[in-house]
This record gives sequence, structure tokens and C-alpha cells, in this order.
Amino acid sequence: MPWKRNGIALFFLASLAGSATVLCQTPKPADDVYKATTTLEAKHSSSDFALDANLSKKTWEEAKWVEFDQSMDGKTAYPTEKSRVAAVWTEKYVYFAFWCKYERLNTFEGEDPAKERWELWNKDVAEVFLNPQPERLWHYYEFEVAPNNQWVDLEITGKGIEAHDAKWNSGFEHATHLDSQKHIWTTEMRIPLSSMNVSEPKVGMKWRANFFRATGLGGDEKRKFLAWSVISEGTTFHAPNYFGILRLAK
Repeated sequence: MPWKRNGIALFFLASLAGSATVLCQTPKPADDVYKATTTLEAKHSSSDFALDANLSKKTWEEAKWVEFDQSMDGKTAYPTEKSRVAAVWTEKYVYFAFWCKYERLNTFEGEDPAKERWELWNKDVAEVFLNPQPERLWHYYEFEVAPNNQWVDLEITGKGIEAHDAKWNSGFEHATHLDSQKHIWTTEMRIPLSSMNVSEPKVGMKWRANFFRATGLGGDEKRKFLAWSVISEGTTFHAPNYFGILRLAK
């Protein structure tokens, strides 16, 4: 019966197609999938503003703030290093503010803060890791500011230190203020969206981000490394699959 043979053939071909589809759907490696849902809302600012590290200005009083004092693996709390961070955005920039408690500062002394400082992360810093194109998990940007206003910015395009482009220059601006009596230092950062190939920021966009502190004297075994979005492995800040969500709001 011709129709039955054709039916069997069609079933066989459909089965092959289904098998091919399954074979093509290879699961992504665990480190290529976002795991965090921690969220910070970045409010829109109607105008841009100059930076002076004064966090009492109206923009920051009305912003949404998040607080963290845990080690990057989430296992240890450091209340003496408590940190707060907030973000706002305009059509041209995204701004970040950090409020940082500290016990003792560890900075490079006698250097020009106007010059970019490679390996700034070996001293006290506040750090923003930002990915405004989250579909590219392993392509993101790093911005660091020290209490003495030294800075470094990097474009990260893959795994490993060789993927860190130190020649990239975002043109981001920053300011710091130190209150040695209260043991608090603050910073504001202003990052040009164009430097990250963002041309039309819109309410509702969800970028990926994480915020860090590195602080303390001595080698890495003695220093403290804090993260907003916890990295369960706790071995490096460069774990974009643990980046939280930065949501652009009105």
C-alpha cells in the first residue's frame, strides 16, 4: 500500500530532523549562563551634573541604594567595611556612587592621580564591572577608583588576564572625598555610554553589573574582597555569570 510506505518514510525523516535538532541544542557551559538575579534600579536623571563625591546632593538622596559587607563568596561579613552603591543614568552617561567604611587605608602614595594606574586593584579600590550588552556574557567593562582618586579602566573580551585591554580608554570621570574622622570615603563615577557602544539607553533595559571593594594591608591572603552579587566560588571578581542586574528606570 503506497500511502503506508510514504507515511513510514515521512515518520523516519521527521525522526531524523528531531534528532538533529536535539543534537544542535548543546547545553551551554555552567560559566556561560547568568546565575544571579540580584537587582539595582538606576533612576533616570533629567540632567547631567559635575562630580565632587558629595553624596548628599538631591540626585543621590532620591536614588535607590544597595548595601553590602559580605566577602565575595558570601561566607563572611565585614561590618567595618560596609559599602553602599547607587546608580543613575542620562542619555549620555551612567553614574555610580560609592559610600565606603574602612579601618585603615591602603593606597599608592606619591603618584599622580591623573595618570591611569595599572594593578590599582592591589590597593584599596571601589570597582564597577558593567555589561550593557548582556547577550555577550564574556565582554564587559571594569572601572576602578581608589580613595586618593587614582583610577584604571579596562575592556574585558574573554577569560584570563590576556583578555584585559589596558589600552582601552573610556574617558570616565571620577571624584573622591575622604572623611578620616568617620573612616568613610566616597566616590562618584561618570561613564560615557558611547565608550561602551550604547547609543539609545531606554527605560526597562536590563544590563549586567557587579560592584566590589578590595581593602586591607598586606598580600591577598590578608586583604578583604567584598562583592554585591555573591560569587559562590569566591576566587576572582572576573565571574560575569554572577553579575547582578542593573535595571534602567524612570
